[in-house]
Amino acid sequence: MARTLLGALLNRAATATTPVPFASRSQTYGRGFLGSSRGVEGQMRAMTATGTLFAIVDRTSSATALVDWKLWRKAKSGRAEDRIEVTSHAALDLWNKPNAFMPRQEFVETQQQHFDLTGEAWWVIARANGAKVPLEMWPVRPDRMTPVPSRETFLAGYIYTSPDGEQVPLGLDEVIQIRRPNPLDPYRGLSPVLSILPDLDTARYAAEWSRNFFVNSAQPGGLIQVDDRLSDDEFDELRTRWNEQHKGVVNAHRVAILEQGTWIDRTISQRDMQFVELRGATSDAVREGYGISKTAIGDFEDINRASALAAKAWFAEQQTVPRLERIKGALNNDLLPMFGATTTGLEFDYETPTPPDPEIEAQQLTARANAAAALRTAGWEAAGVLSAVGLPEIAYVGSPAAPAPDTSLSDWQNSVAGLLGGDFEAAQRWVAVEHDDDHTCGPCREVAGKTYKNRAEAYADYPDGGGYKDCVGAKYGNPCRGHVEKRGRKGEGS
Repeated sequence: MARTLLGALLNRAATATTPVPFASRSQTYGRGFLGSSRGVEGQMRAMTATGTLFAIVDRTSSATALVDWKLWRKAKSGRAEDRIEVTSHAALDLWNKPNAFMPRQEFVETQQQHFDLTGEAWWVIARANGAKVPLEMWPVRPDRMTPVPSRETFLAGYIYTSPDGEQVPLGLDEVIQIRRPNPLDPYRGLSPVLSILPDLDTARYAAEWSRNFFVNSAQPGGLIQVDDRLSDDEFDELRTRWNEQHKGVVNAHRVAILEQGTWIDRTISQRDMQFVELRGATSDAVREGYGISKTAIGDFEDINRASALAAKAWFAEQQTVPRLERIKGALNNDLLPMFGATTTGLEFDYETPTPPDPEIEAQQLTARANAAAALRTAGWEAAGVLSAVGLPEIAYVGSPAAPAPDTSLSDWQNSVAGLLGGDFEAAQRWVAVEHDDDHTCGPCREVAGKTYKNRAEAYADYPDGGGYKDCVGAKYGNPCRGHVEKRGRKGEGS
């Protein structure tokens, strides 16, 4: 039976003898500007610092988690369209259900939150005793993971710190790390939060100042000046009576009566602080740190269908796809090899999140169809033309047969019907021309004026265009004088 991660870590902790390595520098940053923690835990807590940061992380992690994944067997041609989907494999089962408590969507969303906030995501692999095949995967908080550097092999393993402080050593085959490279630390990731900490602090303190402004009667503070020094009892009584009568929004604008002392108003005001502009600038700085636009988090000022589709495509290409590529690399380079030879030639790949552009698709389809028609006209085999221009294969049944004329209609009606159907060759375009005199035989006289819809039918009665096939004179050595002519668009001979 597979071990759960909690049980596995507790068991490892009970017998752990490996000393705890030095803490990585990116985990021991000091206090940031205005007091925010620069540590990994502080970076994760920053998600609730401002609504803008929460919206960005929530949108990117949700979009990444909603994308579907498939397991493929690579084609010898190397082309993605020639791959064969694998629908049954232990690796696919693990990815769809990483552990007993969360589906793939929740797993991906959790690890993506870690990555977007700290620049790194950690997957811990659990196996059954003595087994090599992974049975569970868990997303682990980055602040609980510490790499163990090695002078010989660069990385010796990892240390997991449990909530109760236990130090659990983990091997290289038990951990998968996804990280944004840190130029100062090759073992840890780099968080965008570190670049916007001053802005997050400013936003937090601005919000607290604004809140206190309303709590304290929605008026800026001031001073009560007394001429004589107050005793402790007099000071406490004055402060208590003032708070009871004037503190709070419900007591705003009440008239103050001072038995001793003078009220001195402060010159600074909420308007002077320009908090609306300040908080707007903070939101801009947070979006800049994550390279994301207003429309990507639902802030639409001027939107129509075209701009909405463009914004959706931009978000998928610039935000979701890079995140998916990192996950794809971890799956194919780290997870699949853990399943041994059964994964040779297999690869995970995601369904593209980029929405199709109807106009571009129509233009591409038209261009490919025209290219296929040109190749076919040039004499190339029909069976290979479609694949050559990137169109799906369609069974080739030859040129469509022309419909038989409706004998219940007049020649004029058949012509009009053919033209309205868009097939000009289907109109009655050929006519039998015969000499009508004493030397004309009966069959030729009867066929005179007959119309045909195409050259093939006309030549069936008049081989090579001249001489009616049933002419009586021709049978006795007298050549037939009749022939067929192609008529003009309006029925005139041509």
